[in-house]
Amino acid sequence: MTTSEGAMTTSEGAMAAPDCAGPRLPGRPRSAAVDAAIIEATLRLIEEGVTIGELSIERIAREAGVGKATVYRRWSGKDALMVDVMRSLEEPSQPPPGVSVRDDLVTILERMRRRGLAKRNSALMRTVLTQIHANRKLWHAYEDHVITARREVMYEVLRRGVASGEIRDDLDVELIADLFTGPMLSRTILHERKALPEGLAETIVDTVLEGVRPRA
Repeated sequence: MTTSEGAMTTSEGAMAAPDCAGPRLPGRPRSAAVDAAIIEATLRLIEEGVTIGELSIERIAREAGVGKATVYRRWSGKDALMVDVMRSLEEPSQPPPGVSVRDDLVTILERMRRRGLAKRNSALMRTVLTQIHANRKLWHAYEDHVITARREVMYEVLRRGVASGEIRDDLDVELIADLFTGPMLSRTILHERKALPEGLAETIVDTVLEGVRPRA
């Protein structure tokens, strides 16, 4: 790794930099490899036990082998960088296939299960989530830029279910979403030793659907 943006390469484990990594500034095109290396360097430091409070742009830049100015050209500060670091641990939010409400809910929960099985991602996510609760500004930014998009995918499926008569219309959609995602989040974030077997998404969806179907 060198301090030259043009010559820098990332390690094999470096993740692709997110498309929204900070506002783009005029000048030469940004290097995706440098973006990814900075995010990967931040993740390495967190894995080594450095807390978010202890992280600094200078330390991150040094770990990535770049200058501080290189980081600041991409992110306005540490909070903005951390949002993209957390985003890098997520699968891109994609609409489910639209086959049926039940199958779409299974697809959403199966994605959550797979994230939980990705050991590095789930361990880092637990660490980061624990720490950013102490930084309300950062937590709100994470909610706005990461969680909200994922929730909207679930809400759209549930609204479809209400409109088709498959889901009760007297319950709040946000509450219903929590009923579906809560068990999977509990296992992937709060209880790392809990099993995440194949078929878990189907079991959760079918169980919750029994309770939220319209009453006869």
